[in-house]
Amino acid sequence: MGSFDFVTFFFFVAAVIIFVQLRSVLGKRTGHERPPRDQMARRDQAAEGMDDPKVVTLPRRGRDAADTDAFAAVDAYAEPGSELNKGLREVVTADPTFDPKEFVAGATTAYEMIVSAFAEGDRKTLKGLLSREVYDGFVAAIDEREKRGEVVRSNFVGIEKSSIIQAEMKGAEANITLRIVSQLISATLDKDGEVIEGDLVEVTDVNDVWTFARDTRSRDPNWRLIATEADQ
Repeated sequence: MGSFDFVTFFFFVAAVIIFVQLRSVLGKRTGHERPPRDQMARRDQAAEGMDDPKVVTLPRRGRDAADTDAFAAVDAYAEPGSELNKGLREVVTADPTFDPKEFVAGATTAYEMIVSAFAEGDRKTLKGLLSREVYDGFVAAIDEREKRGEVVRSNFVGIEKSSIIQAEMKGAEANITLRIVSQLISATLDKDGEVIEGDLVEVTDVNDVWTFARDTRSRDPNWRLIATEADQ
């Protein structure tokens, strides 16, 4: 997989928008105000969003899954013979361009963008990054927050760790689950500006388990978030 391929997976927003957003409001999120746990949802049809000017599709280097080099990155990432290694090999067999290390880098960028957009109530950005079912859950939480007149003040401190913990094929759909450990400063304010949840200065550790999916039969290279849960 080419060194720029992970951008293909997650840079749904034009580069200028991404970098401006990440510099100014990097990784804002609600913290405790999480949408309900989302169940697995099939991604939208491959054609949806392909004409969206925000979608940036870079050239992809072809690779034959029968070539042992196609599995070298998998063996370097997960111990050969382990369940994770087996799952990643299934994904590579379906999509020889997949590389776990580069996937994690792209997923980390997507994570920061999604939590930022959720905190800001940026529905447009969320729509391009989430499956329809997850999007509906996020928007419902945003709507309720806005009805109460609440706002979120949140700053993304950084990601301590991001790693793949499960990989599997569900038919032609590749599912990759990551555990993401991040640090955030987040507080929810009521309509009078009083803090009702969280803290404006305290750094909070956040442990998330997110699952991304992509139809490997589709020419659409984009992955979308299909499930979220807190990692206890």
